[in-house]
Amino acid sequence: MGHGANTPEPGAAPRTRLTPENAPQVATTLQALSTPSRLLILARLREGPCAATELAASVGMEQSACSHQLRLLRNLGLVTGTRQGRSVVYTLHDNHVAALLDQALYHVEHLSLGLTDAPGEAVAQPDGPRRALAEP
Repeated sequence: MGHGANTPEPGAAPRTRLTPENAPQVATTLQALSTPSRLLILARLREGPCAATELAASVGMEQSACSHQLRLLRNLGLVTGTRQGRSVVYTLHDNHVAALLDQALYHVEHLSLGLTDAPGEAVAQPDGPRRALAEP
């Protein structure tokens, strides 16, 4: 589904820049990821396609609330829905969505451990010594 990674080498400038023209759309996309229920939906869909009713049950939401969130995610291009008989089966739109989730989780994990990705650069841990990620 995706069109390939547009990821620069670590430390290199990104190939696509944030501009005044694209900043509102980027902000809207990130805002969509700011709700725990939407994150749970996306995380479940990262595991594979799922029918709307099964999805609601697996993330512990009422069917109507889950459908509302799915509609929003679909309108933002984060998920796609395909009708199969009487149900709609949802999937992540492409690998970029999975990468957004992975990067957010990676960042949170590193913050909680007091780590940084910058070789040799350390951040203070709340109750311990400064640590840095080991260089590869």
